[in-house]
Amino acid sequence: MTYLWHPEQEPDPIKITALGWAFVVIRGLLLAVLVFGGLAILSALRLVERPIHGLHRPWTPWITQVVCRGAFVILGIRHRIHGARMEESGAVVANHTTWLDIFALNARKRIYFVSKSEVANWPGIGWLARATGTVFITRDRKHAKEQQELFESRLLAGHKLLFFPEGTSTDGMRVLPFKSTLFEAFFTPDLRDVLYVQPVSVVYRAPAGADARFYGWWGDMEFGPHLLQTLAAPRQGSVDIHYHAPLKVSDFGNRKALAQACEAQVRAGMPPERQIV
Repeated sequence: MTYLWHPEQEPDPIKITALGWAFVVIRGLLLAVLVFGGLAILSALRLVERPIHGLHRPWTPWITQVVCRGAFVILGIRHRIHGARMEESGAVVANHTTWLDIFALNARKRIYFVSKSEVANWPGIGWLARATGTVFITRDRKHAKEQQELFESRLLAGHKLLFFPEGTSTDGMRVLPFKSTLFEAFFTPDLRDVLYVQPVSVVYRAPAGADARFYGWWGDMEFGPHLLQTLAAPRQGSVDIHYHAPLKVSDFGNRKALAQACEAQVRAGMPPERQIV
């Protein structure tokens, strides 16, 4: 496939008009009230939930879902669901395009993200991530066993962990090869025969007339300007979440085979022009 632009080339900055700044202020304020108000309620409820249920979270994920659904209403981005969400125990894997993925994937499914450890210290975002039960991991091999045990405890507690096997975000126009490292956690004796993995394709469509990569946030792009661009758009686009059939871990001989099968399903759920290998 021939790109009209280089996949790694970032789009030119979009000039924000006076109308756009009005949208920034209105949407920004509403979004801040929703997110941080919801977080305050979640944190207070967690003080009661934790002593009673420990690692289990029967109450607080509902708040996360309400906040994420409300965010798309405020932004004006159409959010559509296709396919059935997995009922079995296990994990979810998806392609990664933007910070909006957090809202898109949380809006209709109770999940817990797996993220790099650095995110825990990011201003604002780190606080949100910790409060919603994100699992933080490090690439340091010295902590491999510790992280394996953490994965097992969360999965056995019934948490559906979600991670992005591409290992980075993209412009949304392609799916990168899946890295198989984290899939190894599913092949322990206690998990292999009881877990499933559900592949999910996340497809963003830009506002009419905008760069097709409008919602993409990748490379060295800064969060602030991209947030402003998203808030300022008078007309918004859409995001479609395609849930594919869950794959039983024990049906695969090793982590690489499982990762490849998940990648194939995620890629197949993208529009034809985005299925480039």
